[in-house]
Amino acid sequence: MRDVVFARRGSGWLPQVIRTDGELRLRLAAGADVNHEPRTFTVPIGAAHLAVIREDLARHLLLFSALLPLCDAAGTGGGLDEDAAVALLDPVLLSAPADVDALFRRIEWDRSRLVAHGADLDLLERGQVYAAMRAATETPDESRAQEYHAARRRAERGVVLGPLDAGVLRFTGQYLHGATLPRRLPDAVDPALLPQVMQVIATAEQACAGMRIGLDPRRGKRATDKRDWERMTATVDAAVRRAYPDLVDDAVRTVSFLMCSEAADRARNSRADDDEAADEHPEVDDGARKTALSFTDDKGDAQTWLRGGPRTASAAFWDFVADRSAGDNEVFTIEDEERGEGIQLHFYADSIARITTVRPGVAGSAPQYRVEYRLVDGIGGYRTLVGVFVRGGCAALDRHGPWTPDVAEIERARRRRDDG
Repeated sequence: MRDVVFARRGSGWLPQVIRTDGELRLRLAAGADVNHEPRTFTVPIGAAHLAVIREDLARHLLLFSALLPLCDAAGTGGGLDEDAAVALLDPVLLSAPADVDALFRRIEWDRSRLVAHGADLDLLERGQVYAAMRAATETPDESRAQEYHAARRRAERGVVLGPLDAGVLRFTGQYLHGATLPRRLPDAVDPALLPQVMQVIATAEQACAGMRIGLDPRRGKRATDKRDWERMTATVDAAVRRAYPDLVDDAVRTVSFLMCSEAADRARNSRADDDEAADEHPEVDDGARKTALSFTDDKGDAQTWLRGGPRTASAAFWDFVADRSAGDNEVFTIEDEERGEGIQLHFYADSIARITTVRPGVAGSAPQYRVEYRLVDGIGGYRTLVGVFVRGGCAALDRHGPWTPDVAEIERARRRRDDG
């Protein structure tokens, strides 16, 4: 039989005192099992311990803080070290305040619980844990603990935030966790500071106006172009640092992260670019525009595109790539069988080959091809070359060289570029 002897109202996870089979025990929930459900532990206590827990909120909280590391050590299925837990009862609940402070200098304890329940931060930092809990509250404020730990993590890196730094980080939602996807949260900023924060954001917006982050189908349907991202980051960082030289790196980075994330979302939520229409190539004869193309990958998958369908050739091809590209599938071909020409994209080497039929096979003889290579500068370079080919074929690619038939030379050039 189990009865609750004492529990504080509205106190969240603060340990309760229960009586089970006539024995007083402290029951606390801490940690989680393999199914992510809270684990519950109990520790035997005496009547004197119950009296202190009932009357002294500060000591109740200090005991909770001291027991939590033992619960964490139990993991998802291990047992609580009951002897170690019992050994904490008298020193925390019954000893003099100075002895409590001395104990907390020797043991591991959970600082966040004390902060959440109103600990005086200055006293806590000075090691006066007992005095720090004089203004403790039964109801925890978890956001206070989160902000405290965020500040401690920054302090460990030597980062001290000014008011504008903090305002910018709160605006993007990255004040507590720098890895959180940034967003615009004006209500999180002190109204008196918000105009200054918005000026910082406006500076960033002006700097990257007209820039875009395209998709990189080599890495899937929603992956973005790393080079575009880096280019926008550098542009925004430089502009914000010029205008606000006193902003800390954390604040500058969160602004560029916001700009890049929003640009990436626009790319993911828009229809695939019509590369053929967007690219202007005066050297291309529209009469050479493709009417039928076949796409193939290194695994033997194939797809046919016909002019007049719902997608442009470029958009259909990049969808084909996004669906199939992988670490072991990095060679894709676009072929115009009627004209006897095509291009082959080698994503693993950032290179491309254009292939032209010199003489078709007749009477059982093998056809002869002219194969020429060139290096490609990222996904943007590939998009341009694909767009030119589907509009004008291999001839239209002449002005996008240099092209070379020498495989060894293109490999040497690739190595020079990679080493450079």
